[in-house]
Amino acid sequence: MSVSSGGANLCFLDVALAIRQIGDAQAMQGMLPILEESLARDIPGISELLAHGDVEGASRVLHSLKGFIPIFCGEALCARVTQVHDLSKAGSAQDVTAAYAVLRQDLESLRADVVGYLRDHAA
Repeated sequence: MSVSSGGANLCFLDVALAIRQIGDAQAMQGMLPILEESLARDIPGISELLAHGDVEGASRVLHSLKGFIPIFCGEALCARVTQVHDLSKAGSAQDVTAAYAVLRQDLESLRADVVGYLRDHAA
């Protein structure tokens, strides 16, 4: 599912949704660097925690992602983040690691959307 916005082909970033949630385009544009920084830190951070068997730590970071992803993304990605977070509270380290490996690809695509949008809409 792609959303076209300003010439960019976006996979997961829903600009119209973000503007509605945040209130205006300028405020949304100001929040996107924060989202990008968080994803740049948290995506590999979760992988690192899981590589060390720290499912509880990964769950805390996933909980944070679960809180802000709905501001910027549609239901499908939000549901996948919630599923992996829920699994991190009850599943085995192996199951969480496998589920996160799939989710990570989507989160990387979201980050690429954000980076591309910021590049294409630089002031």
